Amino acid sequence: MNRAAHHSSPAVAARIRKRYVAERNFRLLGLSAVVFSALVLAFLLVSMTSAGVNGFRRAEVRFPLDLTASQFPIDPRLAAQADASAQLEAAGLPTLVSDAATDALGADGAAQIDSSAWREVAEKIADDPSLLGNKIAVSLPVTGDLASGLRGGDSPAMQALAARLKREDKLQWAWDPGFLSRSDATDPQAAGIWAALKGSMLTMLVTLLMAFPIGVLSAVYLEEYAPRNRWTEWIEISINNLAAVPSIIFGLLGLAVFLTLFPNYRSAPLIGGMTLALMTMPVIVISARNAIKSVPPSIRDGALAIGASRIQVVFHHVLPLALPGILTGTIIGMARALGETAPLLMIGMRAFVATPPDGFTSPSSVLPVQIFLWSDEIDRGFVARTSAAIIVLLLFLLVMNGVAIYLRNRFERRW
Repeated sequence: MNRAAHHSSPAVAARIRKRYVAERNFRLLGLSAVVFSALVLAFLLVSMTSAGVNGFRRAEVRFPLDLTASQFPIDPRLAAQADASAQLEAAGLPTLVSDAATDALGADGAAQIDSSAWREVAEKIADDPSLLGNKIAVSLPVTGDLASGLRGGDSPAMQALAARLKREDKLQWAWDPGFLSRSDATDPQAAGIWAALKGSMLTMLVTLLMAFPIGVLSAVYLEEYAPRNRWTEWIEISINNLAAVPSIIFGLLGLAVFLTLFPNYRSAPLIGGMTLALMTMPVIVISARNAIKSVPPSIRDGALAIGASRIQVVFHHVLPLALPGILTGTIIGMARALGETAPLLMIGMRAFVATPPDGFTSPSSVLPVQIFLWSDEIDRGFVARTSAAIIVLLLFLLVMNGVAIYLRNRFERRW
């Protein structure tokens, strides 16, 4: 009775209520943290998307262009040749476009059309020579000054010109699919992301081809073959420390080693990929070792019991079972490498690249560096382009991670 009375005493009841309150508060605190993280992520995505949508648009003027024989006498067969652009230029297409723009927009409006805009007309004619002999409507990009005026820039003259052309329904914002197919330019209207995107693809491919096999084989040796001594312990400690080294240190290492060995490949995806592979490899080694450790010893013992050799046990049983965990570490390492800027700046991948790289040894830029350079531009037009490039980078990251997650789930096995 005394014990029962003790457990039902007000002091015990108060402690129980306090414990329940603490548990409820802790649960609410965890839920609040999850909600706060989701709100921050949603805010980030919404703000970047709203700002980046404008980066996929450009200011264009629309006016009629007379390609009839009386105005532009040229054999349609010439427009179907491989050098159609040169043939059309020799026939006077730039002058024809300039005169048509002057008639439709006035001299001040025609002066604000991009100097290479006629090439877009040439590409359309080359794709469809039947346009010759007809009157067509063309939409051509304007200069960054007029685009800034349409955006409400600092120049009153450009604002007035943009307002007039907009009232006449001759100037408008239009979707710019060429943003994904053009390379960098000094004018935000003509700038594109393809050279940096292709450079990122080539750089990530070099990183993966170097870091993944070397990292996995290193993990296999350390877990399955290496003797347990001070030398092995020193290697393990070094790998763990390398995973926490700032990325710029790897850039200095790439500058001192790779550019000394290959001085002619400065700012090439090959050098960038090898530098990022040094940074990614410790992460893959650590994750691969943990994945190999998680394979039950009974798998190894069973394989050895039926006569499998040591290498057969590793490559036929242990690695296939550890592969999902290895791919998880690879995803983390590659995602970090994709967003790195400092190591690539150290090896010179910040140059202005106006043409996409032809291969692994061609000068190139990458998406993070391109975003960094555009964010430092004075022209306001690059603000929207920077946001659009960030969206492209995120989509590239999602696609890369999606492929890795699919492969991880594809090879996942349960025991």
